[in-house]
Amino acid sequence: MQIDKHSRTPLYEQVIAQVERGILTGEFGPDDQIPSVRALSMELSVNPNTLQKAYAELERRGLCYTVPGNGRFVSPDAAARLRTMRRELIERVTLLVSELRISGIDEKDVLDAVRAAYSEGIGPEKEGQNDNDN
Repeated sequence: MQIDKHSRTPLYEQVIAQVERGILTGEFGPDDQIPSVRALSMELSVNPNTLQKAYAELERRGLCYTVPGNGRFVSPDAAARLRTMRRELIERVTLLVSELRISGIDEKDVLDAVRAAYSEGIGPEKEGQNDNDN
């Protein structure tokens, strides 16, 4: 895994995104063990609490599970869950774009906003945050 400590995207979100990408690409298959918090903390030079936060979120999303004393593993249906979550996000964007069109918002303004948010990896709720270790 690689993270960018200078990115505006918090480190825990970068870890979540990398694990999700690994699941979708097959790097992490069903029931594969994911790196331990301790090992990944040393490898990435990141606070273990940051990684614990990322892993807790992955568990909350149903993408991994913990076996006490043995570590964390990819849920058998993790790839399908991710595909469903992404499909639902696209449906939400489609609905929002329809609402923006109906409201008279110019297509260029919408596309500019999407491009800016996509390229920066931030939204209005994250602007001004510099604490990348949370």
